[in-house]
Amino acid sequence: MSTELEGLRPEDFTDAATAAIADATGRDLTAAAAVFAESGLLGICGTEDDGGLGLGLNFALSISAIAGKETFFDFPLVEQILLAQAFAGSAQAEALINGDTLGTIAWQGDLQSSQASAARFAPGVDVVLVTTADGAALLSRRSLAMTEDPALDPERPQSWLALYGAEIVATMDAAGFAALRRDAALLYGAYVTGLAENALETTATYLSTRSQFGRPLSAKQSVRHSLARLKLLVEKNKASLARGLMPDEFGVPRDVEATFMIGLADAIFVLEKSIHLHGAMGFTWELPLHFSLREIRKIAIAFPVATGQQGVGQTFIDAA
Repeated sequence: MSTELEGLRPEDFTDAATAAIADATGRDLTAAAAVFAESGLLGICGTEDDGGLGLGLNFALSISAIAGKETFFDFPLVEQILLAQAFAGSAQAEALINGDTLGTIAWQGDLQSSQASAARFAPGVDVVLVTTADGAALLSRRSLAMTEDPALDPERPQSWLALYGAEIVATMDAAGFAALRRDAALLYGAYVTGLAENALETTATYLSTRSQFGRPLSAKQSVRHSLARLKLLVEKNKASLARGLMPDEFGVPRDVEATFMIGLADAIFVLEKSIHLHGAMGFTWELPLHFSLREIRKIAIAFPVATGQQGVGQTFIDAA
């Protein structure tokens, strides 16, 4: 890390990250990539030799949370940061940091089965990371056949990729992919927590201005209790993510699978409850909360919540 970056804290990037994310929102992927590259966000964890800032994952965590608080955010920022860090020292990392290459990650399927899915923003990227038998491979998106499934999200459909004849751009070993997946759990956890926090703030504002019988809805004790419970979930997940960045008492990196899975389930609950607290208008297409709920649902599909929670539970049982 260069001398001028020493002593920086994640909160020092808040204003710059908020401005860049707001500026990029609504642009196409190429234009948004240029904004993020200029602000340095794409290479926040990338090495300085690759053109990155060489900062810790805690900085990327803060940026992911800010991105989650932008309702209409539409860019694979988490994936780009992860890939730029994972392929450090390569031409791919430099291109990802500069925004010349856009990448995403297919969290379902593998190269052996010749199919993959749960790759966010796949239609607009240049490369896709796909699991292999001994790690992962970065594939050229143009070499892949793609079909779209609009069932969950008609505006941003899920992509199914056929991997027959895929062009391999770079590879990653099993240890590298395991490290990337761990970092992804923290960054996606911060992102969905940001989505939940934004929904809670939107709901609290609505309930404080919507009156019934001459009093704001937030004056009702049951409503205040509901908001307090949602706030507790959001703050608990923030604390869990911060704890996940720290080693345990033996100096070993913590297992963050439980933090991520519980955070996903809590974020879904906060969004659904926020929609419910908006009353009849909560289920209208005009209320933007459904954008956030769809985003969380797509991530939950990529990392199945129920299956993941069962796995975490089994881990505790086996350790007992």
